[in-house]
Amino acid sequence: MKVLIADDDPQLVRALRITLGAHGYEVVAAPDGASAITLAVKERPDIYIVDLGMPRLDGIGLIEAVRGWSTAPIIVVSGRTGSADKVEALDAGADDYVTKPFQVDELLARLRALARRAVAASDEPVVTFGDVIVDLSTTSVTRGGERVHLTPTEWRILEFLVRNPGSLVTRQTLLKRIWGSDQVTDTGYLRLYMSQLRKKLEADPAHPRHLLTESGMGYRLLTD
Repeated sequence: MKVLIADDDPQLVRALRITLGAHGYEVVAAPDGASAITLAVKERPDIYIVDLGMPRLDGIGLIEAVRGWSTAPIIVVSGRTGSADKVEALDAGADDYVTKPFQVDELLARLRALARRAVAASDEPVVTFGDVIVDLSTTSVTRGGERVHLTPTEWRILEFLVRNPGSLVTRQTLLKRIWGSDQVTDTGYLRLYMSQLRKKLEADPAHPRHLLTESGMGYRLLTD
């Protein structure tokens, strides 16, 4: 699987080349956003690792450019820790966000999750997590072999998370997808619906393992 790293820190790029190469990834790298676009067109990477603070074209500009022609997963690795930066990157089209400095094991785990998504995408009609089976083709959900009734809105939220497994989905993205407008504000609807989904699908709703909240940003479905 080919990974494109867009980062102007040569030491970090060198370290990632060694680490990712040792885990079977093919790595190509660019020191700025403009070069990354040229390289992406040539190499057609399966996954992108993108820094935000790059010369010539920053990470947000690169993400928006890539999203114009590719659905390949994008993971941001940045020293910017503010939630506004994270939300901006995710809303631009990034799939995940890791803050520098980071643990290599964490980055590898995020890459594996995104790699599975890149391979399977949404072509797989049946997705499982815990004792829950979600059949996208029949819009049905079972838990422990028993059919689970979801409201239409609950289904739409779950379906979007299931089609983006492991990825951090912002509240604004869900609001736009479910209610269809950028002007919709979260007045507690999503928290309510996520609480209901956890009651129906999690073994311990108070301590969910699969339907997770990322504080201040959004939600993530873990299928492992």
